[in-house]
Amino acid sequence: MNNRRDFIKSLSLGLFALSSPDILKAIESSKQKLNILLFTADDLNCDSVGCYGGSVPDISPNMDKFASEGMLFKKAHVNVAICMPSRGVLGTGRYGHNSGMMGFWNTKMKDPDVMESFKKNSYLTGILGKVAHSTPKEDFRWDFDHYYGELGAGRDPEKYYGYCREFFDKCKAENKPFYFMVNSHDPHRPFHDPANPKKKAAAPSRLYKPDEIEVPGFLPDLPGVRNELAHYYNSVRRCDDTFGRVMDALRESGFQNNTLVMFLSDNGIAMPFAKANVYLASTRTPWIVRYPGVTEKGAVNDRDFISGVDFYSTVMDAAKLPIPSGMDGKSFLPLLKGEKQSGRDIVFTQIDRAIGGPAIPMRCVQNERYGYIFNAWSDGKFRYSSNNEGKTMEAMNKAAVDDPAIARRVKMYRKRVMQEFYDMQKDPDCLNNLIENPDSAPEINTMIKLLEDWMRETNDPLLEAFVNRESPEVIKSVLDRIYTGDGIGTKPKMP
Repeated sequence: MNNRRDFIKSLSLGLFALSSPDILKAIESSKQKLNILLFTADDLNCDSVGCYGGSVPDISPNMDKFASEGMLFKKAHVNVAICMPSRGVLGTGRYGHNSGMMGFWNTKMKDPDVMESFKKNSYLTGILGKVAHSTPKEDFRWDFDHYYGELGAGRDPEKYYGYCREFFDKCKAENKPFYFMVNSHDPHRPFHDPANPKKKAAAPSRLYKPDEIEVPGFLPDLPGVRNELAHYYNSVRRCDDTFGRVMDALRESGFQNNTLVMFLSDNGIAMPFAKANVYLASTRTPWIVRYPGVTEKGAVNDRDFISGVDFYSTVMDAAKLPIPSGMDGKSFLPLLKGEKQSGRDIVFTQIDRAIGGPAIPMRCVQNERYGYIFNAWSDGKFRYSSNNEGKTMEAMNKAAVDDPAIARRVKMYRKRVMQEFYDMQKDPDCLNNLIENPDSAPEINTMIKLLEDWMRETNDPLLEAFVNRESPEVIKSVLDRIYTGDGIGTKPKMP
């Protein structure tokens, strides 16, 4: 009898426990779909971030904290070091020559982009900041559940916080998972100059002086360069402020434990030899992933190459949604789980055309040690320029008058050569072009073969120019065909 009473009592207590709010909440949580939050910085150099070795004091406390909670990739790249085409690769899972986003225009492809895929699977979708640059398809530009393009000119952390809270409240009210892309406008030019602050932009939580910052190795250490870089680092700190407030909003929403968060930059710093090029400083990005219950806290992957073209496949895979066919990228979910994955020993990057300027087609292949670059536009006459030069280029031009080394550097920036080859273990700043070094011939030939194979496999229209790189006539003909005009293009003609 006592045994029976004890059994009934135990059963009642068990049923009560199962019906308790905490247990019910846990059961409900287990049924929830995974949320995705992508945060992009704008023109953030990888080496500027503290957890990536940046030496500027207290520059990125929120990013560093986030890295301690997730997995940091040391060999992560974007495939195009220009904002809209870079985000186009993220959104389509295709290289620019396959999506049609070879510059500042939208894709005409009928295949779904990442926003469409999540929306079709009953996710609420949202974008904060840089809306036009973040939507691959023009006719889908305003088809979000939540968007804000004006956020204190994209440089006000409190506005980001408020709009994030609003979006998360909407998700709760509709009881739906979300795909949310949050784009900081920092540290894009104009940098924060305390003497001339941008209207509507908030002040960073910390300001920097020229003697506190570090000058990247691909730039000369000149007073004018240091002055401008100090303003850049002010903007880096404000980007970190913004990221911190977005993470505050996520935590306060209660969604943090069921949200995969990725942090990356769309390209490197807006300075000569970085943004709008294919050097290591152009495309290497800080890429940090926090996937609760999957990524190990404080994990560092310094072995595998990942790139922007892999993003779409990865988040679909993580959300257990079908990955659309035809994409160039490959899910790196196994890496997030701490597993090994083949084919992660190389990365391909490209430039076709920057905003408001001529075609400047470049292709690059990098592996753990070497980097090879093909500059289809370089003919000894064409003069490269971009809107990323500012006071730094002014300082370099002035110094070049009396300094032959800087003069050579300026000439290399403006004219380039058709082929470049670097030993990036010894020369990560890509200062010493080894293309004419006979001792490097075997490695050069290997990299050339890798790039040619990739161009064939991905139907790159620049392939004919590459295989005929010794013929200026063929190159000009190919560029005329791809980029309208005399090799200086507007919108590429896709094959």
